Formats: sequence, C-alpha cells, structure tokens
Amino acid sequence: MKATIGLLRKNGLRRTAAREAILRLLANAGRPLSHQDILRRRNRTGSFDRVTVYRTLETLEVAGLLHRIQGTDGAWRFCRHKYESPGKCAGNHIHFLCSKCAQMSCLPEQPLPWVSPPAGAAIHSKQLVVHGLCAACVAKEKASEKHR
Repeated sequence: MKATIGLLRKNGLRRTAAREAILRLLANAGRPLSHQDILRRRNRTGSFDRVTVYRTLETLEVAGLLHRIQGTDGAWRFCRHKYESPGKCAGNHIHFLCSKCAQMSCLPEQPLPWVSPPAGAAIHSKQLVVHGLCAACVAKEKASEKHR
C-alpha cells in the first residue's frame, strides 16, 4: 500500500481511493485487465462506478503508470508497469490473447520485431498481440475430447 501511495505522489497524482485500488488490483492481477474485468472485481476495488473507473484508468495511463492494449475483440485492457519509473514499459512488448476466454497476458521477455519508421518520423510505442488458446483452455479442450 505504501508503494502505491508513493508511486502516485512521485508522479504528481493526488491520492484517491480509486487510484490506489485500481493500481493495486492491476499489480496483483499480473496480467492486463479490461474495464469490465475491473468492474467485476468491485469487491476488491471498492464500489466505484463505471465513469470513475474509466477516468482513473485514463489518468493513470497519461501519468505513465500503466499501458493499454487493444485485442481483436475491440476491448482495451490495462496493465500496470512493473517499473518504478513511468514510461519505461509503455506496452513495448508482445501480448498474448486467448481466443476462447479472452484473457490477455504480457510476454515482455519476447523481443518485438524491429520496425524502421518512415524518414523523419519517430516511433513512440509498438503493439503486437498474438492469439491462441491459453493453457487452461487447452486443458479444458483436451478434457472434453476425452469425454466424447
């Protein structure tokens, strides 16, 4: 909790219950969560309404404390940076999206392909989402095949 409060202060953000709760939730999740995922976990984040959650996510993203990734399902998912200094992550890593359960995970250890910008341009971030079945969904499929 102290780390979350310190992180907010260090980045010039006022301490609010919503900011603290959402940062903690994203840190504990260990994977990107959608707005709906966050709302479903209201017992862990308090009783914040949809608008408060949207505004809080936007504020934390602008401050560089988290990044967002859009899956092919159109849903934005938010992930807390694991670095104390904002902006070091910015989502510049590959993400895996399960086509069945829609859970997303970060793959920071995998290198992104090199992309050269057009002459005179500058790249600020990259996004690459790979799709497939997560281990849990593969196990469920195998189990259902055995019962056929």
